[in-house]
Formats: sequence, C-alpha cells, structure tokens
Amino acid sequence: MRGVNVEIKARCGGPARIRRILEARKAEFRGTDRQIDTYFNVPRGRLKIREGTIENCLVFYERKDRKGPRTSVVRLVPTDAESAPALKALLAAALGVQCVVDKRREIYFIGNVKFHIDRVRGLGTFVEIEAGDAGGRFDLRKLRAQCAEYAGLLRIEDADLVAGSYAEMEK
Repeated sequence: MRGVNVEIKARCGGPARIRRILEARKAEFRGTDRQIDTYFNVPRGRLKIREGTIENCLVFYERKDRKGPRTSVVRLVPTDAESAPALKALLAAALGVQCVVDKRREIYFIGNVKFHIDRVRGLGTFVEIEAGDAGGRFDLRKLRAQCAEYAGLLRIEDADLVAGSYAEMEK
C-alpha cells in the first residue's frame, strides 16, 4: 500500500491533557500497542519493521526532517507475528540495523487523522498527529490544514516540535 501523510511530532509533557481533548472530540481509541521498530541502513529514506500487538508492518518512507508539518510518502506492507522475525533477520543480514526503538503507543483516530501518544524508552513522551490519505481522497492542502487544526487544538507549541524520527533521536 502506498500513501501520503502530513505529520507533526512534538514532545509531550501532558499526555493526560491530550487524552482528555481527544476523548472530548470523540476520537476512536484503538488501544495501546507495544511496538518495537527496527530501522535498517538504507541509502535514502527510512526502512523499518514494526512489531507490535496491534500494528505489524514493513514500512519505507521518505520525508524531509523539519519541525512542524512535514509530508511523507509511505509504502507499507502488512506483516504478522510469524513472518516478522524471519523478515527482520533477512533485512538485518542484508542491510544492517541502524537502531531499535521500543515504545508504548496509544492510538486514536478521528476520521483520516491518526493520533499517537508515545512513551519511548530512553527518550520520553511524545504526541504525533498524522493526517493520512491512502485512497486519493484528500489533497496536500487539506492534510496540512487538518494537521494544523489539531496541533492548535492540542496546544502544541513550536518549542515542543521535533524534526526527525525516533531513530535519529536514538543516535
């Protein structure tokens, strides 16, 4: 599957406040997922395998690192608990492992917008907003507007924004 999303990532000092706001907006809570993301060395973009209790997939994405809304082109292949270890071993042997990120992720949705409250081992707590379009229904202007609207609603400050992925923060 291929898609485009616009996302914001920020440090989060008040996850309970974020939960209350999302609940007041009738966000659909999908659960808390323990995710292990293994990033591999690639010449461009980022390639990771995600092993979770809810989400399991191989993901390749490209985006420019910058604070604030950023556009990603994402390619995703679902995996399962049986195939992921062998696939991870194959990719590690072929490409080498860049880093491993261990997190607990609360997952919420409002329409096409996905929200994460992440507790990342060794890094802290973060909130992410991903306005996504895998079906070609929304243009980039709409996705950016959704991301900005929810960033304002969640009172995300510019000083809290994070430019890179958790993989870069691990370095």
